[in-house]
Amino acid sequence: MKLESDLRADFIAETKALHRPASQVVRELMREFVERQREKREHSAFLQKKVQAARVSMRAGHGYSNEDIEAEFAAKRSQSAVTE
Repeated sequence: MKLESDLRADFIAETKALHRPASQVVRELMREFVERQREKREHSAFLQKKVQAARVSMRAGHGYSNEDIEAEFAAKRSQSAVTE
C-alpha cells in the first residue's frame, strides 16, 4: 500500500504507543472494514426485498394510499386535540 509519509509515521507512532505491532492493527482495521461493507450489502439486500414485497402487495390491492393515511392521521390529530 502506498501511504503519505506523515500518515505512516503517525500511524507507526500510535501503534508503538499502544505496544502493538502495526501489522496487527492494520489487520483489525481491514477486518472491521470488510465486516462493515458486508453488513451494508446485507442491509441493502434486505431493504430491496422489503420494497419489492411492498410493491407486490400494493399492486395486489393491499395497503393504503397516501391520501388514506393522511386522512386517518388528520382525524387522530383532531381527536387528540379535542381530548386535551
